[in-house]
Amino acid sequence: MPGIDESLLDAMRLQGARGASVVDWISGLALGAVGDAPGGDVEATAAETAELARLATESGALALTGKSPGGPPDDDSGGPSGKEPPVQDLIITNADSYHLLRFVTTTFDSTVFVHLWLDRDEGNLALARIRLAEMADRLVLG
Repeated sequence: MPGIDESLLDAMRLQGARGASVVDWISGLALGAVGDAPGGDVEATAAETAELARLATESGALALTGKSPGGPPDDDSGGPSGKEPPVQDLIITNADSYHLLRFVTTTFDSTVFVHLWLDRDEGNLALARIRLAEMADRLVLG
């Protein structure tokens, strides 16, 4: 199972990848980064994307599971557990790029996501989203 550095290098193999990082959305710190960062500052980008991640995960409306009110409670049958973030990923579209934030699910309360900065003309958003999800599932933290 790959660690942070190996996972980030794997993300950079995606066509159109400009940069990638693993960020803790509570502290806003980059745990690892490779390639470029928007504006040239990895730590500033990590802090700003952490704000977006925090807003998405703490938002009641965005964190809905799709179940109707009054439905059965979540259990171990595939519903959300206390260990899964309420949001799987975020996609931010700019004029020339995409930013994909994929939350990492772990056996403990994970506050980590992977951020991929992808060139809009060269990259394939759908493929990048699939590969980032696979990478986040294999990521070993520690």
